Amino acid sequence: MEYTFHFYNSLAETGALMALNGLLGDLTAPPVILCIGSDLAIGDSLGPVTGTLVRKRLKGSGAYVYGTLKNPVTAKEVKYINDFLRKTHPNSKVIAIDAAVGEDSDVGLIKITDGALRPGSGANKKLGKVGDVSVLGIVAKKSAFSYSLLNLTRLNMVYAMSEIIAGALCSLIDERIGA
Repeated sequence: MEYTFHFYNSLAETGALMALNGLLGDLTAPPVILCIGSDLAIGDSLGPVTGTLVRKRLKGSGAYVYGTLKNPVTAKEVKYINDFLRKTHPNSKVIAIDAAVGEDSDVGLIKITDGALRPGSGANKKLGKVGDVSVLGIVAKKSAFSYSLLNLTRLNMVYAMSEIIAGALCSLIDERIGA
């Protein structure tokens, strides 16, 4: 199942919350929020910006957030993070957030899907999958030069998408574990 919301849609945050609630189902432990990306390219910073916003809003809530602007989790660390999360949070579902590239008409979409995501695939990296539920923000058009396009992405769009995703995640944590 896939849910898609454009960042200009005023109901995107509410829709994202509903999608996350539906895809996560019953939880036996608080979910882990894994925000993948780097602050070295604006287009790749969706994850760390989202993680930073969530961590600030949920300070002291007991929610687990990995990947912020201060301490990013990059795509190349995914093979290590999977083992770490399985050992540290064995009963928690992982919500993985990452930036992505797509068709020109998809730029600005937030896609929430059931299942893992493969970080770095927009830069033609062959890395492992991570997450139980995926949140992708389409920040640039896919091309042979996708990685360089991530440097030309508008910070305003990335930040607006991060605010929507962070708002939905914070509401989810408030509802599910009572921050």
